[in-house]
Amino acid sequence: MDLRLPGLRGPRRPRRIVSAVAAVVVLAGAGTWTAVAAGDDTPAVHSADRVMAVDGVRLDTSYFTSGGPGRRPAVLLAHGFGGSKDDVRPQAEKLARDGYAVLTWSARGFGRSTGRIGLNDPKGEVADVSRLIDWLAKQPEVRLDKPGDPRVGVAGASYGGAVSLLAAGYDHRVDAIAPAITYFNLADALFPDGVFKKLWAGVFFNTGGGAAHFTPELAAMYERVAESGAPDAAARALLEARSPSAVADRIKVPTLLLQGQTDSLFTLAQSDAAEKAIRANGAPVDVDWIAGGHDGGDLEAARVQSRVDAWFDRYLKGDESADTGPAFRVTRTGGVDSTDGAALTRGASADDYPGLHDHDRSFPLTGRRKEQSFVNPPGATPPAVSALPGLGGGGLARLSSLGVGVSLDFPGQSASFDSAPVPGDLRVTGSPTVTVHVRSTSDTAVLFAKVYDVGSGGSQVLPSQLVTPVRVEGAKAGKNVTITLPAIDHKVEEGHRLRLVLASTDLGYASPTAPATYTVSLKSALAVPTAPGVTTAAAPLPSWVWWLPLTGAAVALALLLSARRRTAAAAPDPALADVPLQITGLSKKYARGDRYSVRDLSFRVEKGQVLGLLGPNGAGKTTTLRMLMGLITPDGGEVRVFGHAIRPGAPVLSRVGSFVEGAGFLPHLTGRENLELYWRATGRPADDAHLDEALEIAGLGDALARAVRTYSQGMRQRLAIAQAMLGLPDLLILDEPTNGLDPPQIREMREVMIRYAAAGRTVIVSSHLLSEVEQSCTHLVVMDRGKLVQAGPVAEIVGSGDTLLVGTAAPVDEPVVDKIAALPGVASALRADDGLLVRLDADGTAQRLVAELVRLDVPVTSVGPHRRLEDAFLTLIGGSA
Repeated sequence: MDLRLPGLRGPRRPRRIVSAVAAVVVLAGAGTWTAVAAGDDTPAVHSADRVMAVDGVRLDTSYFTSGGPGRRPAVLLAHGFGGSKDDVRPQAEKLARDGYAVLTWSARGFGRSTGRIGLNDPKGEVADVSRLIDWLAKQPEVRLDKPGDPRVGVAGASYGGAVSLLAAGYDHRVDAIAPAITYFNLADALFPDGVFKKLWAGVFFNTGGGAAHFTPELAAMYERVAESGAPDAAARALLEARSPSAVADRIKVPTLLLQGQTDSLFTLAQSDAAEKAIRANGAPVDVDWIAGGHDGGDLEAARVQSRVDAWFDRYLKGDESADTGPAFRVTRTGGVDSTDGAALTRGASADDYPGLHDHDRSFPLTGRRKEQSFVNPPGATPPAVSALPGLGGGGLARLSSLGVGVSLDFPGQSASFDSAPVPGDLRVTGSPTVTVHVRSTSDTAVLFAKVYDVGSGGSQVLPSQLVTPVRVEGAKAGKNVTITLPAIDHKVEEGHRLRLVLASTDLGYASPTAPATYTVSLKSALAVPTAPGVTTAAAPLPSWVWWLPLTGAAVALALLLSARRRTAAAAPDPALADVPLQITGLSKKYARGDRYSVRDLSFRVEKGQVLGLLGPNGAGKTTTLRMLMGLITPDGGEVRVFGHAIRPGAPVLSRVGSFVEGAGFLPHLTGRENLELYWRATGRPADDAHLDEALEIAGLGDALARAVRTYSQGMRQRLAIAQAMLGLPDLLILDEPTNGLDPPQIREMREVMIRYAAAGRTVIVSSHLLSEVEQSCTHLVVMDRGKLVQAGPVAEIVGSGDTLLVGTAAPVDEPVVDKIAALPGVASALRADDGLLVRLDADGTAQRLVAELVRLDVPVTSVGPHRRLEDAFLTLIGGSA
C-alpha cells in the first residue's frame, strides 16, 4: 500500500449489491504479460495490463503474480485521490513476491480510466470493486472460498482507504482490509460541526480537475456550499451516503486502521469512530497512529507495508504465526537525527485500544480576565493560521513535531486561558475536552479551539497544527458548549503550561463574514486524556555498549599485526605541549566530490578559550571537527592536540571530549547510572571519570537520582554534555549544544561552557545561534566554502574596523549596491535594515569610501564600525549563508 500519495491521494452475509455473474468485459491487453526484473534469489513478478469495461466505464487495471502454479489469496490495491494505479505498483510487486495475486486499478476519472469522479459512490466506484472481485474469482491463480468467492483483501490510502472500508460493507466476499489515512464519515471530515473546511474541499475538487470532472450532483453540491460558505442538510446527506459510516453495521472483517497524526483533513477521530463501529460487529481491529498524514511528516512507508503484509498473512493466508503487532500502536516523534536532520521516532503500544478519552487528568485554567471578549472581523479576515492544507511532505505539522511554533493568532480575535506549570512530564494521548460559555452579538458564532504547549520561556507549539471548529447556534442568548479538541499524542514537558485558545477565524475554514463580538468564559477545567496503558518501547542498549570493547580488541590486534609495516607517527612537538589545538594547512576532499570540503585551513586555539566555529551550511565545519577527533583522515596538513599529531586511536584523544547532538540514554536508568554505564564501557578506571566534578559543572543537582525518562529536553542536553566532560578532558568539542532548548535553557548551557573553560580548559563550539556565540565565546573561527575567512577574538571581529555600517537616509537600490561592491578598496557590500554593511580590503579606508559614496549620490547619514556578530558574519561570508 502506497502512503506516499499527493495530498489525497470473518462472518458471512447472505446478500450482495452486485451479482457475481455481472459481465466484466476485457477490452485490451489480455495475456500481455511482462516479467519484472528481479535479483538472482528474488522470484520474478509477472504483470498484465488490461482495460476492463464495467457498466459503461473503462477501468485501467494491472494484475501481478509470481511463483509457480497453485492458488493463492488475492489483494486489491487502491490508490489515493488524484493518483492512479501506477502509484501502488511497488507495493503490488512486493505482495506478488510474497505469494499473493494482486490487482490494481485506476479509479473512475483518474489515470487512463474513464467516467466521472463520484467520491466512492456505492453505485460507481464501490460497485467497480465488486466487479473486479468477480474477475479475480475467475483467475486460475486465485484461491476460492467457494465458486465466485475469492479469498481477497483490500488495502489503500486516503481515497483508496475509504473504498477498502466501503467494499467490506457492500461485498461479503471481502475477507480483510487495511485502510490508511482515510475517512469514516466524509461529511464530518469536510463539514466538522457544520463548519465548511474550505481549503481542503478546494484541494479535493481542484485535484480532481475541477467540478466538471465530478458527477453532476457532487459538482452542484460543491458550488453551492463554496458560494454560501456553509454546508446544508442536502450536502451532508450526499457525503454521508458515500461514507463507510453509512454501512458501519456491515463491516465485519479483520481491519487494520492506520491513521495519520499530522492530518487536518482526516483526523484521528475518523479512525476512532471506525474502530468503535467495526469492533461492535465482533471483528478483530488493530489501530496504528503513524507519524505522518495529509499535512506531511513521516508516512513510515516501509513499516506500514510490513504490518499490512503481516495482517494479510494472518487473515488471508491463515498463518497463525504471523505477528500482526499490538492492538494499538502510536509513533512518537522527539528530537532530530544529527546525521541527516530527520525526526527521530519511536513506537509506543498497548494491548487494548484506549480510545480518545482514557484516564483524563484535570487542569484548571485561568485567563487575564474571567470573561473575555474578542471580535470576528468583517469578512473574517485576516484569518488565524494553523495548518496549511495541501503542502504534503513539507507541511507545518512536521515543524510542530520538532518543537517549532508556526501557528498565528491575531490580537483581538481570540481569547486564551492558561494552566499552571505542569508538575511533571505529561503525555497527552487522545482528545482533551473543556466546557465554555459562549455569548455573541450574532445568533450564530463560529469558534476555533486549540490547545498549545507553552514553554517556560513563553514559546508555544500547536501539536500537529490541529484545531477544532465549533458552531454555536442561539449564541445571542448565551450557551454552554462542551468542546472536544483534536486528538493528539504529544509530550508536555515539566514546567510547561497548557493554553486553551478560542479564535474567531482560521485560514482552513469558512467563518461568518458579518462582524460580531464573541464573549467566552470557562465552565470547567481542561480534561486531558493520558492513556497510561500506552507505553513507549524501551530503547535498546546503545550500540557502543556492545561494539566498543570488541572494536578495541580488533584495533589492538590490527595494530599488533601491522606494527612492523607502519611508519613511525609524527613526533610530538615540545613547543606545542601546552597548546590545546593547532591546525596547519588542513585539506580534505571526499571521494567523487567536485570540490574540497576543507582547503588549506590553519588556526590555533589557546588554553581557557571558548572558540566558536561558524560558517554557513557546506562551509566545512563538520568535516573539520571529524578530522580534529580522528574520525576521518585529512588529505593534507595536520591537526596537533597538545603537540601530538592526531590520527585514529591516538592516545592524546583521551584528553578530548565531544558532544554530538542527539546523545542517547537508557530512559529507565537515572542520570548518574547512565553516565556510570558509559564510563565503564570505555574500560578506563572509575577514578579517572571525575564524575562529581563533571556533574557539578553541568549543574543537574538532584535530578541525577531520577530516571532520564522524566528529564526535560534541557536536562537531557546537560546530561549529554556532562557525559562529554567525563574525565574532565582538556579540550571539549560541542556540536550544536543548544539545539531544541528554550531561552532559559540556552542561558544555562552558556554558563556551563563558561564554567568549564574558567578552570583553564578549552571549549570549541559549533553553533548556528550567532547571538549565543557572541555572548559565550571568547574567540571565533569563521569558515566559508572550506576556507578560513577570519579568526580572532570576538570583540575584534564584531568591532573590526574593516567592516563598516553606513547609515543612509533612504534604501539603496541594488544596482548602486553592486557599484559600491566593485569600488577599489571594497571587499563586499550588502544592504542592511539601516543602510549598508561594507567590508574593506587591505587597501580600503573609511575616508575614501565616504568620498566614493558621495560621488554615487548615496544619502549617507552616518559611518561607523558595526557591533553585531550577525552583521560581521554576513559581511565576512559575503551573504552566502
